Amino acid sequence: MLALSGCSSQDVGTLKRLGMPTPVTDRAHYTLSLWQGAWIAAFCVGALVWGLIIFCAVRYHRRNDEAPPQLRYHLPIEILYTFVPLIMIGSLFFFTVRTQNNVLATTPHPQQRITVVGQQWNWTFNYDARDDIGDWVFDKGDAERLPTLWLPKGETIAITLHSPDVDHSFWVPHFLFKMDVLPGQDNHFQFTPTTLGTFQGKCAEMCGTYHSKMLFVVKVVTPEQYEAHLRDLKAKGQIGPALGGRFSHTVDGLDINSENGTSS
Repeated sequence: MLALSGCSSQDVGTLKRLGMPTPVTDRAHYTLSLWQGAWIAAFCVGALVWGLIIFCAVRYHRRNDEAPPQLRYHLPIEILYTFVPLIMIGSLFFFTVRTQNNVLATTPHPQQRITVVGQQWNWTFNYDARDDIGDWVFDKGDAERLPTLWLPKGETIAITLHSPDVDHSFWVPHFLFKMDVLPGQDNHFQFTPTTLGTFQGKCAEMCGTYHSKMLFVVKVVTPEQYEAHLRDLKAKGQIGPALGGRFSHTVDGLDINSENGTSS
């Protein structure tokens, strides 16, 4: 209690989440619940095992030189040791599948569609064409500026992950979620941002020489700010789609072109 009294509210929140970042999407809470539940189950199993060890050490410690009864078989114990692990594994499997289904659930009519391109070695964010904007628009980073993914709070976002070169992984720790970005296989997921703010993202797959530079920023803003940002991108001439390969843009200042070829 004395040690805990020195913790800030932020530290207490981190302890409650067992080290997980603060969830900022409607899907992140499912992952957090699974994480917390798995640790609670692990603590219970650990307490049971240690309790049995201590009980046996105290109850059956050596009292004299007589050997204790030697049992070759004990059917109830063997049945217990077989079915308890099966029940534990089955329970973990059930909750994992349920969480996965909740996290990857989709709706046929998301409010916004964004195509994220992970290429060696940067990110391009394509905001798909809509009636009010008229064109795809995109944003990218360079050697001096990290790319920024803008998202409107409270709106359903459909993300398509695309790679023109090698395996990458789209990871935002505060989303409590990451998904592979694979060449030849576009992956998809949806979510709704619930918290305004700026969050860090990165590539979580070793993708080559400049993997460490594959960082990006996620900025959750109001829908009005989001719409203004899309109009600004169009006014700057950043009209897409920019999907990588011959469509991608080189990383300014690094003089790097992918094997598939790029154009600046």
